[in-house]
Amino acid sequence: MKKRFACLFLALMLAFGAAASAESVKVGLIAPLTGEVAVYGNAVKEAVQLYIDDFNAADHPFDINLIIYDDKGDPTEAMNAYNKLVYQDDIAVLLGPVTSSPTFGVAEASVDDGIPALTPTATHPDVTTYGNNFFRACFEDPFQGGSMAKFASSELKATTAAIIYNNADTYSIGLRDAFMKTAEEVGLTVTTTEAYGASDIDFRAQLTNIIKTNPDVLFIPYYYNVTYMICSQARELGYTGTFLGVDGTDGVLAIEGADVSVFDGMYFANHYSADSDSPVTQAFIKEYTDKYGATPNALAALGYDGAMIVCDALERVNNDGVKIDGESSYEAIIEALRATEVDGVTGHITFDENNNPIKTLSIIQIKDGAYHFYMNY
Repeated sequence: MKKRFACLFLALMLAFGAAASAESVKVGLIAPLTGEVAVYGNAVKEAVQLYIDDFNAADHPFDINLIIYDDKGDPTEAMNAYNKLVYQDDIAVLLGPVTSSPTFGVAEASVDDGIPALTPTATHPDVTTYGNNFFRACFEDPFQGGSMAKFASSELKATTAAIIYNNADTYSIGLRDAFMKTAEEVGLTVTTTEAYGASDIDFRAQLTNIIKTNPDVLFIPYYYNVTYMICSQARELGYTGTFLGVDGTDGVLAIEGADVSVFDGMYFANHYSADSDSPVTQAFIKEYTDKYGATPNALAALGYDGAMIVCDALERVNNDGVKIDGESSYEAIIEALRATEVDGVTGHITFDENNNPIKTLSIIQIKDGAYHFYMNY
């Protein structure tokens, strides 16, 4: 009996020792968890955490220690978070930031440090241009902006369009430019472009000018909260045309107390559709919904894919016998990221020579207060 207890005690001690000595790889995440775009940051955080939890629960030679900082959607806060993650926490790889403006400085700094980094969601084309170490999981703004102009012309048979955009935001400006360039190529006449400032909440003057030109479609390249105000005021002023949006539109139906009827008939570009019949997508939606009590938006889907890409790269580096140990493993991780080929929630993902994913987009229609998959484009 004593021998059996001694053996049991020894086994427990060995198991405890093995668990205590298990390797842990630090992965940083920068996301806006508070502030104007917190709905995006929290969706990314939840999805990344979901994937990491599953990864850690499975049989892998190392665990992921996820370290998260809130950038509040602000470039300065994002840089502060980046410096902590790289110089204090000694992360092996970075996820984020989430929105484009905070990503620019982080991407540029990451080149000097040589750290492998991937933004799941920042769509501005410049964020992957600073060096070969920075990747993204989402499509670029020129792709979605141009696609919406083509869609309006070819699918909606629109001949005229107007644009209302935020002239203080690079995301909005870039989408405007892409839409206008493609509109000219496909023969879609842009009747007017109207600008507003970062803190504006009354768009009636701009919308009055737009309505005078009677455009078939109104392109609104910005985030869901301002999009709601613009759509509401446009309908109030009598605009009856079709609204067009972008990936930032995702979330409009979750605005508390919103009159969602103003969006009826709106189309927007997005990174995935919850209606997809992909087994990977449906498994993600079920797990996310079970855990968080809500259907994941596109930013959550991209966050999950971002975590998948990073963990896949880390596992391949480890399998190649490279010790994942801060700066000494940076280059190996970058090379592994470049060789990515995974089936994600948002589709089959590989990278082009500029570290951007090769993929299609989904067109979503809002009808009767719900999102509906319309087509891949």
